[in-house]
Amino acid sequence: MQKQGSEKGEIAGEKSLFPCFLAKDVLKADKPLFSLLLNIGRRESKIGCGVFGAINFKKQPVFPYVYWGLRAQNHRGHQSHGFLTYNEGQFYVHKKLDLVPKLRASGMQEWFGRLPGCIGLGNVRYTTSGKCDDRSLMQGTQPVTASINGLKLALSFNGNIVNILQLRKEMKKNFPNFVYSCDSDLVCQKLLLELEQSKDLTSAVGACMQSLDGAFSVAGITGNGDFFAFKDPHGIKPLCAGHSPDGATYAFSSETVSLDMNGFVRDFELEPGELVKVSKDGVEREQIVKNPRKAFCAFEYAYFARPDSRFDGRYVYEIREEFGRNIVREYPEIAKDADVILSVPETGDDSAMGVHEESGLRWERASRRHRYVTERAFILLNKERYSTIDRKINILDSKVDGKRLLVTEDSIVRGDTTKITIEKLRRAGAKKVYMFVTFPRIIGPCFYGIDMATYGQLIGSRHNAEEIAKIIGADAVCYQSIEGLVRATGQSHNQLCLACITGKYPTPLAQKMADEMKEKFFNGYEEKGRIYETCETAPQT
Repeated sequence: MQKQGSEKGEIAGEKSLFPCFLAKDVLKADKPLFSLLLNIGRRESKIGCGVFGAINFKKQPVFPYVYWGLRAQNHRGHQSHGFLTYNEGQFYVHKKLDLVPKLRASGMQEWFGRLPGCIGLGNVRYTTSGKCDDRSLMQGTQPVTASINGLKLALSFNGNIVNILQLRKEMKKNFPNFVYSCDSDLVCQKLLLELEQSKDLTSAVGACMQSLDGAFSVAGITGNGDFFAFKDPHGIKPLCAGHSPDGATYAFSSETVSLDMNGFVRDFELEPGELVKVSKDGVEREQIVKNPRKAFCAFEYAYFARPDSRFDGRYVYEIREEFGRNIVREYPEIAKDADVILSVPETGDDSAMGVHEESGLRWERASRRHRYVTERAFILLNKERYSTIDRKINILDSKVDGKRLLVTEDSIVRGDTTKITIEKLRRAGAKKVYMFVTFPRIIGPCFYGIDMATYGQLIGSRHNAEEIAKIIGADAVCYQSIEGLVRATGQSHNQLCLACITGKYPTPLAQKMADEMKEKFFNGYEEKGRIYETCETAPQT
C-alpha cells in the first residue's frame, strides 16, 4: 500500500479488498484531499449530482471538454466537484469542495500534465444526508474508483439507491473489510464485482440493473479504457449522448447544456435500461432491460434542470412557460384580481413569462437575484437557508408597494423559502400576495436523489393549499394541477416519475417503504432519518 501522493494505492490507513487508484495531489488546494484519508464510522451520504464524460479519438487531452462540460452543470451540485482522466492504464483524479472554479487559459497546459489522457469523467455533487463537514464532503466527492484482482473501474453517478441496506450487507458478506462513503461507491463496487465474475461489461451492467432498486444514471471507464454509460430500468435521471462536429470526441452528459458549452451535437437521450459503449469502432447501444417502464423525474422540468437544456427535443424554459399559462387557465379569478406579476428568480422567471402571455398582466421585474450569491437554497442545510434566502433576493420596494402581486414560484417543499420571500414582499408594502406554484403539491418523499426524504419535512404532506397559504403568509397558494404539468411536458403519466405528488413510486421497495412510513407518520410516529436508511422494510439479509 502506498500513501497519499502516490499514483496508485489503497486509501491511506485502510486495508481494503477494493483499493482506490488515486492521482497525485494535482492541485495545491486550500483544503487537503480528505478523500485519501481514513473512512471510519460516519453515516452514509445520499447524493444528487451532475455527470459528464468524454473520449477523444485523436488522442488529444480530454480535460478541457470535461472541465467545460462540468462547469455548465454547476447548478446541479454546489458542495463539491471532481475530475478524472484515464491515460495508459492509470486513473488521474482531482477532487475539491465548492463549485467548479474558473481556470486561467494560460494555465490549461499545466492541467494537461496534471490530468493527462484522452478519456475523462466529471461530477458535481450535493449531499442530502449524513455529515456535512469538509472531511465528509471530500470523502463523498466523485468520480469514484475501485480495483479488484487486476480489474479497475471509475464511475460518475447521478441518482440514489433505495435498497442500500440489503446491498451493503451483501457486499460485507462477500468482503468483510468493505466500506463505502456514498451510493456511487456502492454502485462502483457492485459493478466491479459483477465484472470480475462475468468478465463481460454487458452482463455486469445487466446484473446491476436487476439488483439495484432506485435511480442511477452512470458514465464510466474500465481499466482497459472502455468508455460506457447506462441508465436504470426506469430512466429516472437524465443522461444524454453527443459528439463534436468533426466526430473526434464523444460525450455523455446529465444535461444538453454541457454539450452546447463544448459545441457538440446532441445525438440521443439514453433509454431506460440501456447500456451505451463508445470506441474507435463507433457507438454500440444495447437495450439490457426489455420493455422498460419509463419514469423520468418530473422535478427536472420544474426546478432542477437549466432552462436552456433540452429533454426530448424541447427546451426546459418552453415547458416552464407552458406551466405558467396553465396556472392562469386553472385560476382565472385569481389572475384577474392581481395588478402585476412578480417572479421568484430564477426558476420562477420562465413561468412568469407564460403567466404574462396568458393573462396580459405586466411582468414587473422587481425581484432581483444577487448574481454572486450562488447557493441554491433548496440544497442548503436548515441553519444556512434563512440567511442565504434573505440575502439572495432583492425586492424593489417602490415597485410592489400597494400592489396585488401574482408571484410565480417553481415549487414549495418545506415552505421556509417561500415564507421568507413573502415576508420581504409584505415589508415592501405588497397589498396581496398570490402564489402561483408550477409544481403540484408535494405530498411524499423522494427516494431517487432529490433532497426531500421524509414526510415530516414536507409542508404539503400534512397541509392542503389553504392551510399552506396561512402558514407562509400568502393570500392564496395556487398549484398547477398534475394533469397540467404532465400535458405541458409532452409526456404521459406513465412516462414520468410523479411519486412525490401522487404517492405512486416506480420501484417496488420504494413504494413499500413509503406506504409503511406514511401510515406510521400519520399515526404520530416521529421519523428518525431518511426513510430508506431507517425503514424496517429494508431487507436485512
